[in-house]
Amino acid sequence: MTGISTAEFRRTAGLFATGVTVVATAEGEQIHGMTASAVCSLSLDPMLMLVCINKEARLAGFLRETGGFSINVLRHDQQALSVFFAGTWQAPNPPPFRFIPWEGGPRLEGCAAAIACDVHSVLEGGDHWIVVGRVTALHWGVEPIKPLLFYAGRYGQLDTGEQPEAPDLGWVERPVLAYYDPWRDDEP
Repeated sequence: MTGISTAEFRRTAGLFATGVTVVATAEGEQIHGMTASAVCSLSLDPMLMLVCINKEARLAGFLRETGGFSINVLRHDQQALSVFFAGTWQAPNPPPFRFIPWEGGPRLEGCAAAIACDVHSVLEGGDHWIVVGRVTALHWGVEPIKPLLFYAGRYGQLDTGEQPEAPDLGWVERPVLAYYDPWRDDEP
């Protein structure tokens, strides 16, 4: 034990702003979905995505059975869907939503973007499964695309307004080597 409480860890990790998604899979006619913020791109070659799912979440079992899933990036005005698919919705009726058929599986209508994946591998990660998905299809929502964000335990949205520069914290006393990915601006 490191002496760090789970509450301290959660609060500190929560300072990393994330997008909010609904991960969904279809088992026959039944669609299963779950809110997830532990989602990121993993590789360009091959194109892979990473989704972390609590081992106790029912969706984890469905993903193993169905072999594929969609990652639906929520828009800034879809907070109600995040709450609903997180299982904390309090109203008697769910918020309006619809999944539509798509080459990549169930796609949440009106989302900012969607990424379809086949399950590539499932790894153990403490109390979560680390699901690696091979990308099979992409969808972009209608403009303007403004994502729903989650930061410090609260929902928010991207502010694209003028921002002040970061403060000058002084010089680094020793040289630091910086490594970068060889991204090219001419790639689509």
